[in-house]
Amino acid sequence: MKKLKTVYDYIIVGGGSAGSALANRISADSKNKVLVLEAGRPDYWWDVFIHMPAALTFPIGSRFYDWMYVSEPEPHMNNRRITQGRGKVLGGSSSINGMIFQRGNPLDYQRWASDPGMSTWDYAHCLPYFKRLENCLAAGSNDEYRGHDGPLVQERGPVKNPLFGAFFEAVQQAGHQLTTDVNGFKQEGFAAFDRNVRRGRRLSAARAYLHPVMHRKNLTVMCRALVTN
Repeated sequence: MKKLKTVYDYIIVGGGSAGSALANRISADSKNKVLVLEAGRPDYWWDVFIHMPAALTFPIGSRFYDWMYVSEPEPHMNNRRITQGRGKVLGGSSSINGMIFQRGNPLDYQRWASDPGMSTWDYAHCLPYFKRLENCLAAGSNDEYRGHDGPLVQERGPVKNPLFGAFFEAVQQAGHQLTTDVNGFKQEGFAAFDRNVRRGRRLSAARAYLHPVMHRKNLTVMCRALVTN
């Protein structure tokens, strides 16, 4: 095992969505020496299974990209074991998921905030951070619920296929409502999704947060580095 010669101020275990964002933020201060340890493979720029949106079915369930976790036998599901795909690659599950971007429902955050010591987890406190992480291309510049300066660029799905129109018409006939933005003022309803795709390529957390700052001398990213206790 190769011995590290550098002393780091911060060691981040896991280069997934949270680890990528943390590494970006902490290493922004040049005084902090940051090491990211990712157990999986690098997200090579030429890897079409990661970066081509239409190839998303290939990495999920592949031992090269997915930890391939399964649940315990579920007694109320005839003892079936449910597959839980989790990314084993730089960017974590954001490198293998379906690229749909959706915030939690505001009422969930309100319920969290009602617990003792959790008052700052209400939606009003979380919203500035939601806006800070994103650049929503479909939202207007004066939209108070969406951000435009964050690293995670979001494109709105084009929904040009006639089947989308038929689907939206059908849900209204069934008594449901449409909404203009599932991450905006009114989440309930049917609408086109935001997606983590930019110029035809997947925009994972690693591509949004890590790769743009890889040049920082105080940031080191090591892949295929499994941490054990």
